Amino acid sequence: MHKRDFLTRSAVLGLLPVGSARSAATDAAGPVLLTVSGDVGKVNRGPLDPVLDQMMAKHGITFQKAFCFDAPALRRLPSVTIGPTLEYDAKIHALAGPTLESVLHAAGVGPGAAVQLGLRAVDGYNVIVSQQDARSYRMIIATHIDGQPLALGGLGPQWAVYDADRLSAFKDKPLKERFGLCPWGLYHIGVRAA
Repeated sequence: MHKRDFLTRSAVLGLLPVGSARSAATDAAGPVLLTVSGDVGKVNRGPLDPVLDQMMAKHGITFQKAFCFDAPALRRLPSVTIGPTLEYDAKIHALAGPTLESVLHAAGVGPGAAVQLGLRAVDGYNVIVSQQDARSYRMIIATHIDGQPLALGGLGPQWAVYDADRLSAFKDKPLKERFGLCPWGLYHIGVRAA
């Protein structure tokens, strides 16, 4: 690589928001929005870099291998739409995005794998859910709400969420108690053996 190309790429990486720096091995075209690490079968980036991966390091995340998604990679996955009543305004909203299962499959995690998923939000909120529960809840990685992209600083860039109105485990709970397993601002999924 020529010195000028190196300096230009370094400068551009320095301008990316925290958490979006990407490894040279990543084939993402845009900023990384979601990193799946741990027991993944496909890899497009190397270990966590405590200098470039500041937010992950501050949240205590460590990994040796990961699979990263930018917005186009998430859009290439089949999208589903759900319509839960949200706790924030008690209204039904259309949430769309790939299923969590399809995201895991794209990262090389088998559908029958007995794994736990650590779903981490940008504010540090972290929940653990089994892949089996995520599948039974038909959890999605919402990228859009009511036809608009989820924004960073709002509920985005992604939201791990299910249709609580239609799930027996959640539908009879008070609205404020239905989404405890649903971190908005999702940016990392840690996969580990159960």
